[in-house]
Amino acid sequence: MFGYGSLMWRPGFDHKGIMDARLFGYHRSFCVSSVVHRGTRDNPGLVLGLDAGGSCRGKAILCPSDIREPVIDYLYRREMVTSVYVPKFVTLELLETGERATALTFVADPRHEQYCGRPTIEEAARIIASASGRGGPNRDYLKSTIDHLDEFGIREGPLHKIMTLVEQHERDG
Repeated sequence: MFGYGSLMWRPGFDHKGIMDARLFGYHRSFCVSSVVHRGTRDNPGLVLGLDAGGSCRGKAILCPSDIREPVIDYLYRREMVTSVYVPKFVTLELLETGERATALTFVADPRHEQYCGRPTIEEAARIIASASGRGGPNRDYLKSTIDHLDEFGIREGPLHKIMTLVEQHERDG
């Protein structure tokens, strides 16, 4: 499994280990409108998806073969709530060894109604500052993502800029 967001720090299933990895051909982006976990239909939030182009550092989560089917079932239930993602097998580069590995991941579907393309940093901050869903405030999702990426040594400058603008929105009311 390739994790690029919350799966990196909260996989939710038994695994044999987690390794630094890079996926080519996709990048981490706030390209998905959240109408369940971090927003509502009336006030959608934003969550991360893998969008076409570039590359993305994340984590390869090694799954034992004897539980592969239940793990895949769990991941489909977790990630495919509104079917905005497309499950896809991809080739990763394991950063420690340089080896290639095949992994399941979920990429944003640009044809889905929740796909929102590439909002500007200012648009993303405005949306995130005001949205909340079943999983809590959208702001908390962004903050947690930044904290964990920083912990893993994955520097995502645009996310930090969005957070600064969200905090400014909060101060300005």
